[in-house]
Amino acid sequence: MAKATKKQALGRGLSALLKDPENDIKSVDDKNADKVVGNIIELELESIEVNPFQPRTSFNDETLRELATSIKEIGVIQPITVRKLDFNKYQLVSGERRYRASKLAGLETIPSYIRIANDQESLTMALVENIQRQDLDPIEIALSYQRLMDEIKLTQEQLSDRVGKKRSTIANYLRLLKLDPIIQTGMRDGFISMGHGRALINVDEQQKQLDIYEKIIGDSLSVRNTEELVRSLNDKSGATTGTKSSATTTKVPEYVSKGVKEFAEYFGAKIDVKVSPNGKGKLIIPFSSEEDFKRLKKLVNSEK
Repeated sequence: MAKATKKQALGRGLSALLKDPENDIKSVDDKNADKVVGNIIELELESIEVNPFQPRTSFNDETLRELATSIKEIGVIQPITVRKLDFNKYQLVSGERRYRASKLAGLETIPSYIRIANDQESLTMALVENIQRQDLDPIEIALSYQRLMDEIKLTQEQLSDRVGKKRSTIANYLRLLKLDPIIQTGMRDGFISMGHGRALINVDEQQKQLDIYEKIIGDSLSVRNTEELVRSLNDKSGATTGTKSSATTTKVPEYVSKGVKEFAEYFGAKIDVKVSPNGKGKLIIPFSSEEDFKRLKKLVNSEK
């Protein structure tokens, strides 16, 4: 208890330092910056603004109230992270649930880690820290990945290194953004899982996606049931439209159907299989752009 009291007192002391205009710290090279940056400091909640780069867009009211009750009882255990904008003005980098719950609990201050960063660094920190630490839904994660790629100009490989995830994992999340918006909303609201979404990606027509989506909810279909339904739909579609040759209607051997999943995971793309009656076959790997083609080429070359 003595250590906690001493730490809180130190935080309040540093807070007073930040309120002194003569000690306004704007960079890591400024006087007393080493006493502030990276330390836990009690900041007034009214001096902190919400981060516009926050990937989480919805907060559960019930869990916020539960967190607020916990904070009233034992305080904020894990400090939030902020970046300094101006004199006595800060912006959230991570910890918006704790920030909101603290306001709900009636707190005036909150323990905070202070960082100095520009907008791009703040965006990177906010997205990466939230992806790693927060319970984001699959669509929020996918949007965070897409935003990092678009606004910081990262390739999937660079993003993989930045967030510590396999490139195939990132590709699988990004593919969810191709789903109909209604299905994306259903995933965000917890009506279907990411596994259901990944199965629905293999349905090209959006109306058919929506039909299966309604069936998943209405009949409480499992991911495996959904995959079988999608596979059956695609097989019937090929047979009735004449878009598949006789070679593609041949039953795919079990060793192929199992192995092709590993190819799909590795390349981050849906792999089409064609098998002829004599046992010979082809694997078709699609690409969506020049960059995507170069990515696939790099993956193939890396195995040489």
